[in-house]
Amino acid sequence: MADFDSNGALITDSSNLDGQRAWCHVMYGLHALSALSGILTSATIIGAFVFGWPSIIAVIINYVTRDRVRGTWLESHWRWQLRTFWYAALWLLVAGILTITLIGIPFAWVVILSTGFWVAYRVVRGWIALSGREPMALPA
Repeated sequence: MADFDSNGALITDSSNLDGQRAWCHVMYGLHALSALSGILTSATIIGAFVFGWPSIIAVIINYVTRDRVRGTWLESHWRWQLRTFWYAALWLLVAGILTITLIGIPFAWVVILSTGFWVAYRVVRGWIALSGREPMALPA
């Protein structure tokens, strides 16, 4: 498959992106490991995703390496992963606030479960797109 930059222009020498693409696979793998630990342990998917070491390491790698992919199709994957992490953290905070009241606890569980499924979906969808060398569609 051909590689395209953020403007849709064909990149003729994609060898310089292969290393960054490998890092992106590592980051998706770390996020998937966190989500899987949420499924296989007593933690929730979202709790393991936000507080698990694999995801925290992936976010650190993401911030350290994102300048290297700026202006390429891989930039969309970096943004996709960061948005997934920070929105999951936000929804976990909302669930925490909801648990303060007795009435909010059932709603908190709905938020936790739905966000867990959303995180799993985003990790799988992003990783599949990366494997196909496709950028992620993101709002501007």
